[in-house]
Amino acid sequence: MVNSEDILKARVLVVDDSHDNVEVLSMLLNAMGYVNVDGTTDSAAVCGLHLQNDFDLILLDMQMPGVSGFQVMEEIKSHGNDAYLPVLAITGNSDLKIRALEAGARDFIAKPFDSLELEKRIHNMLEVRLLYKQVTAHSKAQEALALQDVLTGLPNRRLLKDRLDTAIKHASRNSLAVGVLYLDLDGFKQVNDSFGHDCGDKLLKIVADRLLSTSREEDTIARIGGDEFVIVLAKIRQASDVHRLASELVRAVSEPCIIDGHLIKVTASIGVSFYPHNAREADDLVNYADKALYEAKRCGKNQYLVAGPDCGEACADDAPGMTAVSANWISRI
Repeated sequence: MVNSEDILKARVLVVDDSHDNVEVLSMLLNAMGYVNVDGTTDSAAVCGLHLQNDFDLILLDMQMPGVSGFQVMEEIKSHGNDAYLPVLAITGNSDLKIRALEAGARDFIAKPFDSLELEKRIHNMLEVRLLYKQVTAHSKAQEALALQDVLTGLPNRRLLKDRLDTAIKHASRNSLAVGVLYLDLDGFKQVNDSFGHDCGDKLLKIVADRLLSTSREEDTIARIGGDEFVIVLAKIRQASDVHRLASELVRAVSEPCIIDGHLIKVTASIGVSFYPHNAREADDLVNYADKALYEAKRCGKNQYLVAGPDCGEACADDAPGMTAVSANWISRI
């Protein structure tokens, strides 16, 4: 909810071509208790000032030489940063009141204005404006939560799909490749069973941090459930880049850590697929990487395995489409 203190701290801009009018309105607002009041006689500067300061209320004279109040509103709306136009139109021409409202002003006050009426209109407008901002912020926060894993803060499965689709489109336009790494922790269940789920959650956060610190800035690391992570490597020019990162990830995850006084050591198995070598659709790429991960775990764990175009459910020795790479000799690849 919005309280009186929030309203009095709101940012207000007074716009009038008369310096005296700006000064009088500013003084009235200060007397009402508003502490963040700015003023200008340059109507052409209003849009820039609003973009810079995000005013909660603009007291805007409609009839000004050069750039009129109507033109100011159109310029602000053209930037499209906010669906809510926080303008209280000021006019001495009764014919312009309805026109101002139709143009997007939230309310109007006629000149000469009554100070009590002005105070009430400003208060009411600011209350609505600040409530609108609260609702918008909450909505954005909820949207962010819907796209993030609650425990680690990483993208979730929904956002992963969007990022992977974007990476594929960019790769298609620029003749590049995309790498998809499906990572699963070896021994995570034993950590939960031995030390409790709280310890397991802390381990997942540590793993997430290690994945982030090891990957490139343009890559996407997502947690899609349990101890499973998917890394999207965008803008790949050569397969060796993916091999190198997969090697580094296996090593980084396998580093022991201390959690609640316990020495914890797990390893990682990774399945790798490539766009366009394995598939051209996001879901298919993830499925290929998932199959390669299954084989990596079945054939020894603590390694990564690259899916071939016809990877099936067989160990790498039996399936020429797969390449198993042990963490011990991965650097030779």
